Amino acid sequence: MYRKQYETLSYATQSENKLPNIQKAYIMNMSILKRLGMFRYLIESGEYMEAMVKRCAGLDVHQETIVACVLTGELDKKPESEIRTYGTYTKDLEELHEWLLEKEVEQIAMESTGIFWKCVWNIIEDEKYEIKLANAKEIKNMPGRKTDVKDSQWIAELLRCGLIKSSFVPNVEIRELRDLTRYRRKIVQEASAEKNRIHKILQDANIKMTTDISDIFGDTGRKLLEKIIEGKEISNEDLIEVTAGRGKASLREKIPQIKEGLKGTTRAHHRKMIKLIYEHLKYLEKEQEEIDKMINEACEKYKKEINLLDSIPGINEESAKAIIAEIGIDMNQFPTVKHLTSWAGMSPGNNESAGIKKKEKRQKEIET
Repeated sequence: MYRKQYETLSYATQSENKLPNIQKAYIMNMSILKRLGMFRYLIESGEYMEAMVKRCAGLDVHQETIVACVLTGELDKKPESEIRTYGTYTKDLEELHEWLLEKEVEQIAMESTGIFWKCVWNIIEDEKYEIKLANAKEIKNMPGRKTDVKDSQWIAELLRCGLIKSSFVPNVEIRELRDLTRYRRKIVQEASAEKNRIHKILQDANIKMTTDISDIFGDTGRKLLEKIIEGKEISNEDLIEVTAGRGKASLREKIPQIKEGLKGTTRAHHRKMIKLIYEHLKYLEKEQEEIDKMINEACEKYKKEINLLDSIPGINEESAKAIIAEIGIDMNQFPTVKHLTSWAGMSPGNNESAGIKKKEKRQKEIET
């Protein structure tokens, strides 16, 4: 089947003297299984595709081992292959780095295997060669041909022929800022979840604080929560005390309603639960303050970019910092606006068959 496809393609394109480029475009537009089968046929039949890189390496990364395949040779000849297996301890990765430098590789490719690729990237990253992080779905090997050694060879062969698209990996500073902003988002989500838990317990105890107090986690609400945790009966004097101050006139007018709403069926269990959750909430808020300080320090050098993003309607300072943490400030990584929106998962793809448009799965958020 693949011979017939290849011969048809060769006959149609040889007259234009554009065989390698058209051949690649044709293969990349085929389905994944057909693409892999066509490329495998070209290699095994000796009709090797046009090489683009003289010295390259493919890494098959796992939790405990890394199989590395280095291909070297002239572009018009079949390359020589050398394969080695390394561990994933720091000492082993440093040895891998030295071997790659010794082989004078120009490009390296590896799969984005979970989080295991990150430690490898951090150690072998070097200005003397280019590293490409590939989408595992786009470079997977043919079924029935998967071994660690064959996978590393396959990655190296694809890289040598220029068939691997690199995923966007920012520099170290942006990666560190990204860790902070993503962790901050998780802290904010956890704090919000804890607030919802307190709301549920108050409703379970039939305490109607939210009816007359818009934010029970503001100054007045927190003081009342602390009194509930202590198990004290809240008097009119207590309510006058917690509603004293500027900006609380509307609350002082609602003191009778607030007092009535606090007459619930609070048990010791409710008070203990609220105390546990409230203490955890305060801990999360302190963590958020510390993270905010670290983010502000990391963003000192990006003030100009943050101000530009902040000038866009709907984007505040925190959002601007998060955007920079995700895409960096070097827009050369994205040739066009369409590339950026596609990378962000905001550009719908085409998945149509027999005139029916199938539903696309939403791109998952990257966890850290």
